[in-house]
Amino acid sequence: MKPLAVVALVLGVICLALAGFYWVTPASALPAFFPGHDAAGTAIYHHKHAYGAIVLALALFAFGWFQSKPKAA
Repeated sequence: MKPLAVVALVLGVICLALAGFYWVTPASALPAFFPGHDAAGTAIYHHKHAYGAIVLALALFAFGWFQSKPKAA
């Protein structure tokens, strides 16, 4: 496999894990450096961040798939 395809695959898996983390973790429990962190303690879940991470993961998987194809002769 090409190195760029491997990097895209790894970043896609990280984005999927991040989406799952956003899906199940309330905003007050997110680490302070995460976008969407809410120190006020509200029980808001950031599903929009999860959706964005899923879309980014799918884009990375598609990019990696197209990069892994052999060159045309």
